[in-house]
Amino acid sequence: MTVTRKPPRLGIALAALAAAVGAAALGLVSPPGGGVAGVGVLLVTIGTRVGSRRVIGAGATALVAGVLLAGGLSGAGPGPLLVGGVAASLSWDLGEHAVGLGEQLGRETDATRNVATHAAGSVAVGAVAAAVSFGVYVAAAGGQPVVALVFLLVGAIALVSAVR
Repeated sequence: MTVTRKPPRLGIALAALAAAVGAAALGLVSPPGGGVAGVGVLLVTIGTRVGSRRVIGAGATALVAGVLLAGGLSGAGPGPLLVGGVAASLSWDLGEHAVGLGEQLGRETDATRNVATHAAGSVAVGAVAAAVSFGVYVAAAGGQPVVALVFLLVGAIALVSAVR
């Protein structure tokens, strides 16, 4: 029996889904931000499928650029920016995890429980980070510029990435 050193299909699907949710949220409020994030979806999906951590990272970076574009140029509200930022972090994390599973166990191994558990934990951490970020935004909303929200979002993404 040979082992195919490719990520599990569920891992690929979840990483792509997370990226697509973020791009959709950004695309609804900012076509330029959604377009850049759409490139990120493509890169995350391809990177996870072929097992390239570099391409996954480039895709997550494009998603973050879409968030920054949506916040900076279009003045998008906190909701889509938080969804886009958490989705960028999730797509990177889930893609990296899938690639690691593929390298260690191969595609033939049933890793459904592992992938689902990791995804649930990552979504929970992302949801808490987004809730805290939104709470801080609401508490400090007295005339703060959108750029402050963008920097808060970048901090939330860094927090979620650091927890990994």
